Amino acid sequence: MRAGGGYGRQMPRPPRLQAPGATYHVTTRGNRRQEIFTDPRDRLRFLQLLEQVVELLGWRCHAYCLMTNHYHLLVQTLEADISQGMQRLNGAYAKSFNWRHGYEGHLFERRFHDELVEGHAHLLELTRYIVLNPVRAGIVGTAGRWRWSSYDATIGKRPQPAFLTTSWVLSLFSDDTSRARQLYADFVGAGALDYRRSRRVLVPGMGTRSDQPYPYVPGKRSASRLTSSAAGRPTTLR
Repeated sequence: MRAGGGYGRQMPRPPRLQAPGATYHVTTRGNRRQEIFTDPRDRLRFLQLLEQVVELLGWRCHAYCLMTNHYHLLVQTLEADISQGMQRLNGAYAKSFNWRHGYEGHLFERRFHDELVEGHAHLLELTRYIVLNPVRAGIVGTAGRWRWSSYDATIGKRPQPAFLTTSWVLSLFSDDTSRARQLYADFVGAGALDYRRSRRVLVPGMGTRSDQPYPYVPGKRSASRLTSSAAGRPTTLR
């Protein structure tokens, strides 16, 4: 069989599941894993464009992390427009990046990847999985040492960007903001410690689910209290 002979017969990509009020874990990677952020100016430009999309479409961004060759977002869409918003964001940033650095061609690898958040247990794990990316990559020792994520703003150590909503994440831990911030910091720290000990990563949405109860209770696990979507329908978490 000739190399690449089956390329033209590949299955078409399934359509995205888009629904009003759905929450997504979104990731986008550089083409051939190339850098998409080379310095703080690139990162600040991306965050500026993200703010514009959030404001234009009425999205809620609950968490983010900008790495070197990819990024993560946790966003909720009021309308069924995740594709529209991501095309706008990635398209505008790619044009800006290529213009600034004198490049041509594709910046991003294929289309963006999105995954529906299926319940509060899934959401809980994502709130730390996203901000622990630089720790797992060996760039920093703790989430708080990485400037380019939502972690410090969520725990109140940095000003909150206009596009970031922290109240929803904090409500998973406590109604009291100060206690919620401390519990979230402890939760993220526990995840970093678990990773250093085992080098194993729980990837939310990859056939596993956290067994953390909701609301979060330190040191307590209860798989029986997991929540998830029914019959594959997106869950609107409020």
